[in-house]
Amino acid sequence: MTDRRRITIFDTTLRDGEQSPGIALTPDEKVEIALALERLGVDVIEAGFAISSPSDFEGVRAVGEAVVRPTVASFARAREEDLDAAVEALAGARSRTRIHVVLGTSPIHMEHKLGLEPTEVLELARSSVAHVVDRVDEVEFCCEDATRSDPAFVAEVCTAAIEAGASVVNLPDTVGCALPGEYGAFLRDVQERCPALRHVTLSAHCHDDLGLAVANTLAGIEAGATQVECTINGIGERAGNAALEEVVMALRVHERLGYETGIDVGEIGHVSRLVSERTGYVVQPNKAIVGASAFAHEAGIHQDGMLKHPSTYQILDPAELGLETTLPLGKHSGRHAFRKACEEAGIRLSEEELASAFQRFKALAGMRTPVTVHDVLEGVAA
Repeated sequence: MTDRRRITIFDTTLRDGEQSPGIALTPDEKVEIALALERLGVDVIEAGFAISSPSDFEGVRAVGEAVVRPTVASFARAREEDLDAAVEALAGARSRTRIHVVLGTSPIHMEHKLGLEPTEVLELARSSVAHVVDRVDEVEFCCEDATRSDPAFVAEVCTAAIEAGASVVNLPDTVGCALPGEYGAFLRDVQERCPALRHVTLSAHCHDDLGLAVANTLAGIEAGATQVECTINGIGERAGNAALEEVVMALRVHERLGYETGIDVGEIGHVSRLVSERTGYVVQPNKAIVGASAFAHEAGIHQDGMLKHPSTYQILDPAELGLETTLPLGKHSGRHAFRKACEEAGIRLSEEELASAFQRFKALAGMRTPVTVHDVLEGVAA
């Protein structure tokens, strides 16, 4: 069997995830989620953007003092005041520390956001990494808006950041505009132009504006990325980030690809619920892996198959994830599922009684939902 390639899981729920509109986590809530992420097995926790507010500074500090195993990171722009605040917030951390330096490299960002010439961006990349490289354990450099940047220029910036001491380079699809094939080709192109990338960790960070964040992240892995940046439940700016649970389970199901992570999948259900509760962001029912309907089967043909063997309509065992399969009753449900629901409710019916009750169920289910066995049998002696 060939050696499996270990993919580093960088969780940014507490930074990029918290940037979702309306989310404001307290330092204590960040610690609670961080400890759950540690149990989940993530490798890096991006705890916040230290300079953005006193609460965020305290959140980074508190997470650093709470977790032991994961590396704790703080986000920072390529400004000395940002970098110094990040260093200070991480000073008491018990585990490894990382500063995630971000600097725009696309013509749009350089002209309209930064007001800098490419030569100035190149020098700022070098000087910002050099400013903190000896003050934390690791420096990650991010070419913001990389997928709308000139690959040749991105390669120059990467070279400068690596020469200054960056050990991780992040090439994100910041606005979620790339297609999987384009993103993979972009990463390969930059790696070819910047040989130094072979000696550092290459990271993929994808947004979901076109619903392609997970697909692009997987394409990034196939193109050579060994770190992926995700959030629980896929929360994040605008349409969100690549969902950690989806990326991890895709790699797990497709073991033949030869990738592995350190994630304890049995913790996925718990951490998903915790993040939803603390952020107030309800998980959409049809969300992959952790949505309420992800392992729910209402259609009669599916319920019949599931009752005969779960693999007929499920590629994952929800019990592994701390979740469960359900066969909700609705107008599409079949007789077998209805019979099972009656048995689970402790109701024993003859074939004639079952046929009559099933007819009443179908009539009710066509008018409203949900319908329970007790609704069907209400006032009827069983």
